[in-house]
Amino acid sequence: MSFAQKLRAVRTVLIAKTRNKQYYYRLYPSYRYAIKHPAAGNKNTDHVNYLAARPNPDSGIGHQMANWIAGYYFAQVLGLNFAHMPFSSPKWENFLGFGEGEITLEDLVKRKHFKKVRIPHFNEANEAEMTAIREIVDAYADQRVVFLCEQDQFYKAQFGVMEDLQRKFYSASARRNDHLIYRPDEFHIAVHVRRGDIVIGQTNQDPGLTKRWQDNSYFLRVLEQALSLPQLPEDKPAAVYLFSQGEEKDFPEFSAIPNLHYCLDMGPVDSFLHMVNADLLITSKSSFSYKPALLNKGLKICPQNFWHGYPEDPSWILADDTGTLLSR
Repeated sequence: MSFAQKLRAVRTVLIAKTRNKQYYYRLYPSYRYAIKHPAAGNKNTDHVNYLAARPNPDSGIGHQMANWIAGYYFAQVLGLNFAHMPFSSPKWENFLGFGEGEITLEDLVKRKHFKKVRIPHFNEANEAEMTAIREIVDAYADQRVVFLCEQDQFYKAQFGVMEDLQRKFYSASARRNDHLIYRPDEFHIAVHVRRGDIVIGQTNQDPGLTKRWQDNSYFLRVLEQALSLPQLPEDKPAAVYLFSQGEEKDFPEFSAIPNLHYCLDMGPVDSFLHMVNADLLITSKSSFSYKPALLNKGLKICPQNFWHGYPEDPSWILADDTGTLLSR
């Protein structure tokens, strides 16, 4: 473990132990400063400050995107400009293209001499905490500041900036290099079955992993209903692409599905790209398929019980824990 990783681990433990304490906000210099400068927002200023959120470098790309989206969303909520912080992998940074046209936190601090100010975790549904954060923003209004969200600042309804995400993704320069294995004369159904690390949770009963587990029978039931949806075109045969980890023998339930393609060795970037471009995407309890669903312009079938929200839109269909599709 690198020194930076150790520091992040220590900070994570410290926050976990203090987050629900009454004194938590007082641990932050920005909060203490706001208490002493409650009227700073009344001062004249000729600029708008910035907000950034760091994609967690110790997490997968779905988690990192959730961090980035939270920063992008809360910048708007707080009346701030957005400052980009790159994803830990240059490959993902280039592929997503979210930073194109955005100024970075590093540029603001090093070239434009903005001051970096960290703000505490806040619950968007907690009025008192939101008031405290706004008071911090207001207190620094007469300074040139880029606010940095605490690591893993949560934002539930990530679809709130979905249109912006789609605009950024589809206009990114990386789209010129996309290559799909889909055939143009077929209706493409992508099924993401989350496996990998969560398989271990079935043995050690880790609650963080068991809550993500869904049996093959769940996906089969969802898929069988999906193949009968009235939205499917009559002039194109359906082709099913199964994205997961493991071997074909791990998915015997799908053997009777016609025109089934196993995508078990496809890399994460290409898998993500194909889920984005599917005509119908069946997601699992995983940020790795929820994020492509935000970018996908077709139909989506998603698990009802998930930690992020879904828009009230006919292209989003929910399924209960048994795989039964629900009306909305």
